[in-house]
Amino acid sequence: MTTHEGMAEVSGMAAASAGARVWVERLTLTDFRNHARLSHTFDARPVVLTGPNGAGKTNLIEAISLLAPGQGLRRAPYPEIARRGADAWAVAARVHTPIGPVDIGTGLTGASTASNRAGRTVRIDGEAQSGSGILAEYVEMVWLTPAMDGLFTGAGGDRRRFLDRMILCFDPGYRTRVNHFERAMAQRNRLLEEGVRDNARLEGLEIVMAETGVAMAAARAQTVAALATMIEARRDRTTASAFPWAKLELEGELEAALAVRAAVEVEDAYARTLASVRERDRAAGRALDGPHRSDLVVGHGPKDAPARQCSTGEQKALLVGLILAHAELMAERRRGAAPILLLDEIAAHLDAARRAALFDEIIAIGTQAWMTGTDLEAFSALGERAQRLTLGEYGTPQ
Repeated sequence: MTTHEGMAEVSGMAAASAGARVWVERLTLTDFRNHARLSHTFDARPVVLTGPNGAGKTNLIEAISLLAPGQGLRRAPYPEIARRGADAWAVAARVHTPIGPVDIGTGLTGASTASNRAGRTVRIDGEAQSGSGILAEYVEMVWLTPAMDGLFTGAGGDRRRFLDRMILCFDPGYRTRVNHFERAMAQRNRLLEEGVRDNARLEGLEIVMAETGVAMAAARAQTVAALATMIEARRDRTTASAFPWAKLELEGELEAALAVRAAVEVEDAYARTLASVRERDRAAGRALDGPHRSDLVVGHGPKDAPARQCSTGEQKALLVGLILAHAELMAERRRGAAPILLLDEIAAHLDAARRAALFDEIIAIGTQAWMTGTDLEAFSALGERAQRLTLGEYGTPQ
């Protein structure tokens, strides 16, 4: 069999086995970061993006991340994404989803930039949508970037966002509850700062905070429990995994209360707490109780040690294991429809054995993972199980 025939067979197998998987068939970028224009087609296999620093590898997977709800993997303001000298940008893709192939378009128009409206436009099969939330019905994505390497040693807010992003993959409505909580909390903070003591106004906001805050805490507890179950299954399946299993624990007053009391009782208690600590919060300039203060505590299971005390290499392996467990949990809940994985500079801190183990896991999960790196050789263990795209110095495919 010739190399070309072998590649054709692998490609055909990938397409045939794609089934309900989510994968990008065609991607077109216009004035996106350093890419004036880039268009390429792919099959369902994992994608390896290589090229020199500055070629736009991370920019390309950032564009893919915007095919999902939210602000993308960099959380960048939309006007900043436009290529220098341009006032608009666009991402268009043909995406295979569990309900069939769809054409997704998203971007920022010049009119939006001129009027300081930060929202991006979204189109599904040519039809304009009211926001990016609709994308959750079609595309699911998990990503890991170098900026997340300090997750276990950084601020608690980073871990909350990490967990909340996981929850959104299972519960798109979670974002709405978070927004309602944050809006009510901000309004309460402002009233307290202005010296307002109108009990009715404050109580109304505190009731909203209690209802949405407890719902947030419950969703976090449910997601952590489900993830812990998947981690346990993975541990039992592979006793000598290259990626250590993680111990997960939620640290927060609401989460602790929900473990022993009914949600309605926790809501009432939280509302009473907020009412009783108004003067304290007024002096602090912020609310000191609630789900915005919770934390995700991660431990290195085999070592029985806090993740924050582990070496950089151990933390990276632990984080990769968490991402893989999340992806596998998503595939299980979606009847085998694995999410797209975006892994930026993933080979940088993994030795050859762990890289090979990662590639095997990616294939086993059945995800169209997008992996970036400067060294093509680092991905050699994938062989013909992956497709490759090399970007030149200025982002042009080679």
